[in-house]
Formats: sequence, C-alpha cells, structure tokens
Amino acid sequence: MFKRLFNPLKSQSFFMFGARGTGKSTWISEHFSPVGASAKIIWIDLLDPAVEHQFALNPNRLVQMIDSQTSAPEWVVIDEVQKVPKLLDLVHSLIEKRKIKFVLSGSSARKLKRGAANLLAGRAFVYNLFPLCMAELGQSFDLHEVLRWGSLPKVFHLQSDREKIAYLNAYVQTYFAEEIRAEQVIRKLAPFRAFLPILGQVSGKIINHKKIGDQVGVSTVTIQSYFQIVEDTLLGFYLPAFHLSVRKGQRLSPKFYVFDNGVKKALEESLEQTIATRTSVYGELLESFLINEIMRLNSYGEKNFRLSYYATKNDVEVDLILSKGQTHRLVEIKSSNKIDEVEVRSLAQVAKSIKGASRVFYISNDEAQLKIGGVECLHWKKFLEIFHTI
Repeated sequence: MFKRLFNPLKSQSFFMFGARGTGKSTWISEHFSPVGASAKIIWIDLLDPAVEHQFALNPNRLVQMIDSQTSAPEWVVIDEVQKVPKLLDLVHSLIEKRKIKFVLSGSSARKLKRGAANLLAGRAFVYNLFPLCMAELGQSFDLHEVLRWGSLPKVFHLQSDREKIAYLNAYVQTYFAEEIRAEQVIRKLAPFRAFLPILGQVSGKIINHKKIGDQVGVSTVTIQSYFQIVEDTLLGFYLPAFHLSVRKGQRLSPKFYVFDNGVKKALEESLEQTIATRTSVYGELLESFLINEIMRLNSYGEKNFRLSYYATKNDVEVDLILSKGQTHRLVEIKSSNKIDEVEVRSLAQVAKSIKGASRVFYISNDEAQLKIGGVECLHWKKFLEIFHTI
C-alpha cells in the first residue's frame, strides 16, 4: 500500500477527479468508512451497474437514503458521480440546506462541466488524483520500470512483463472505448480508434491537428474534439506554448502529454520494446515522465504554477516554464549523464530574453550540483525533491 500525497481539505465537500485506475476508490475507502461505521458515512458506488440503474431511475433515492438514517450523516460518498449527473442538483440542495458534506469522485469532468457548473463555484473544492509519483513510490521507485510501464497502482501488483502488457493493453482497448462511449459525442468509433495509436506517437510533441486529421481521415475540428475528450476524461493534457501575452500564447500550437508512460506505450503499441539509455526514445520518455511528475506535484502541493513550453522559430526550446503572475521558472530537461556547459550557457541566454525569468534549471542524469551563468544544474531527482521550495 502506498501513502498518497493527495490531501484534500475536509472542511467542506469536494470533487475528486482522476482517470480510472489511479486509486480513487482505494483512497476513499482508506479515509471514509462505509455505512454502519461510527463516522456515519453513506457510500454510493455508481460503478455497480445495479446501483447506477437505481439512481438513474430515481435520483431522489439519495434523499431517501439520508432521511432513513437516525441522524444526519457526516459524509456522503458518491463514487463515479458523472454516471448520474442528475444527482448533482440534489447534492447542491443538500449542501446548501442541510450542510451535508460530500465526496464526489469521478473519472470525467465533462458531464459535470455541462450539467453541474454551479457546484464548482465554491460549494465543493476540486482536486485531482494521478498515477503514483516518485515520492509516493518511495523504495519501490525504479526509473527504468516507470519509464516502460508507467505508474498506475495496478502495475505494481503484477509480477511478469506479460501481465503488465496484458493489463495496459486492456486499459487502452476497454477503458478508452468505455469512456468515449459514455461521453456520447462520437458517432463513429472507428476513426477514434485509428486516432489512438497516433495519440501515443505524438505525446510530448507539438501538435499539428490538421496533419493528424489527414492521417485519420477526419476534419481538423474532429481531431481537436478528440484531444478535448481525452483531456476532459483526464487521460492527457495540453501543454500550451509560452508567450508573455497569454492571448498571443494561445495562438501557438500546444504540446500534448498522455497522463502515464505505460498508457502512452500501450497506445503506440510499443510495450514489448525495451528501453535503452542514450537513445531518443529514452530521452522522450524521461521528458514525459518528468513533465507529468511536475504537473502532479504542482497539483498536490497547490503551487498553482501555470505550465507551458517555450519555442522560437529558430528551434530554440525550453521544455517547461512554470509561471506565477509575472515571474517564470525555466526548466530544461536532458537525459544525458553529463552536464553540457554549452547547452547551459545557451539556456542562460534564452532566459535573458524572457522578462520575469526568476530561476533557471537544467536537470539531467548528472549527479553534480552546479551553478553556471545563473543556471542551477541539478539531477532530476534533486529537482523533484526541492520542487515545493522553488
């Protein structure tokens, strides 16, 4: 069992979003006891088809369950709440009128955005749960294993490569299809299925929606909707291009990252391939791992950085910029085992061109901790360990 960094405030109701398999139900079961416990907690599991059917037919069953208790419950847990969005109107009323607190978990914010935006306006906090990160894995962390298999909790309970391949392939084949069907916005699944291997291949790269549309045989607008669905179902996220003007930055092409390396490799059908160091594949996977890791730490630590990447027409690029207000931290990620001083000094020059650049980091596999031209050179593990202080 892993100790999660996820630590929501419990002073009021909260949403707990996360893709399937990230451990939402496990976390809730550890922190909230079911019906009958002294804590007076009601648990409604909408992943159970029978339970989902009951509440879909009669959402008012929620009120009836609460009224049947001898005293008001301290918490009501509704697992996968997006499956019956109509419940949220009742949840709203119960929060307002009876001051009952809810834990509302879900693997898709899409339906809630459409049907219950009022709940997101301060009546319930919003948190995200992700695959396991390095700090949560502790002694179980192995970079090579995480680069190849990702860090969904289930992976760490599987012993053989064959089991891991089967699990991750099933995750992609069944979960993606189930979630997309549940969204009820795609009439034809065949083009979307053709899009999935490409999604794995372009993860971590600048996205050309038109080119991908041409490959799949659908319009640019359709491809954009596919990416939006993947993002809304928490299976990936856009990394926008940085610009001192937010408005101008939004005109530039973003990158897109699948939320887990194991799922990325399953999408691109490369799970059986081993990963050799000092290769471009290793470098891409390390970058993807670290971008995801930083995004998770940013969320768990409530750092509230805006994440973006920087690129110029002359192919000068900074992998990650962490912005807050008008100040920016630049992060360049390298997979090499030795600090390249020429690259570091080039990064320092780029930083000078970005107004408000307060700290600049060059992180790699080199154990040395140096400062060159104002750039802080660290091993990537060290950077993750000090992230909460930057």
